[in-house]
Amino acid sequence: MAWGRESRALSAALASVALWSTVATAFKLGLAQMAPVQLLFLACIVSLVFFAAVRLVLWRGIAPMSNAVRWRVAALGLVNPLAYYLILFEAYDRLPAQVAQPLNYTWAIVVALLAWPILGQRLRWRGWLGIAIAYGGVTLLLTRGELGGLAFDLTGVLLALASTVLWAGYWLATVRVSAHPVQGMLAGFALATPAVAIVCATTTGLPQLTPTNLAFGVWVGLVEMGITFLLWQRALSLTRHVGTISQLIFLSPFLSLVLIAMVLGEELHLSAPVALGLIVLGLVVTGRPGAGP
Repeated sequence: MAWGRESRALSAALASVALWSTVATAFKLGLAQMAPVQLLFLACIVSLVFFAAVRLVLWRGIAPMSNAVRWRVAALGLVNPLAYYLILFEAYDRLPAQVAQPLNYTWAIVVALLAWPILGQRLRWRGWLGIAIAYGGVTLLLTRGELGGLAFDLTGVLLALASTVLWAGYWLATVRVSAHPVQGMLAGFALATPAVAIVCATTTGLPQLTPTNLAFGVWVGLVEMGITFLLWQRALSLTRHVGTISQLIFLSPFLSLVLIAMVLGEELHLSAPVALGLIVLGLVVTGRPGAGP
């Protein structure tokens, strides 16, 4: 029985890793067709419908939220998905995927930094060492080993780094919210989706509902924001070895680089995999593995 639970946990975790590995490529392909806010608009609609459907299926097994908690998790929807993905997609629109994706992965390091003032969890020497290693990888990634200056769009870099702060802050805020994950995501998307629609309609205009645009909206909405989230939660709930399962997430960025090269046709600079390796090593040393891309 225990082996059965662990095998199901491993299967769910590996499925999550495989799906998350595709999102950087999907972002770039989708952004080649639409503006960042248009892609987000379609993805939010898909995610809202998905979580509403899951909530209906699980309605007997989920305790109702109080009004105070409902409004709190709904308000967090203005951070994720609204602000976080608007900024992240804009960064992807400006940067090569091989740069944007590793930068986004440093959100787990930002969690370690913010957990000190927010949760009172002080960093020990190992944490500081991990942070130094990870940001050494960031420096290598952005300079390509030439310390004379940045090799990429500065605004894009700043947006990518800002997205890590937003996601880390969102993650830390949810730690203190006693709500079922599905309820929390549904409430957040219920508030954020109309807000995204307003931003989209008043700026770029709503996206054209072509088969290609809809396909990318569905892919991002389900894979990045929906199904993979539940698969990862299931893996962690089934396993008795959370630390071991969590380490599997570190496979995702390396698989993602392969897809970036094969599907997008980006010529990978030698610094990209080396820098990503340093970032992942820094995360491992810090002891705070990421829970998402």
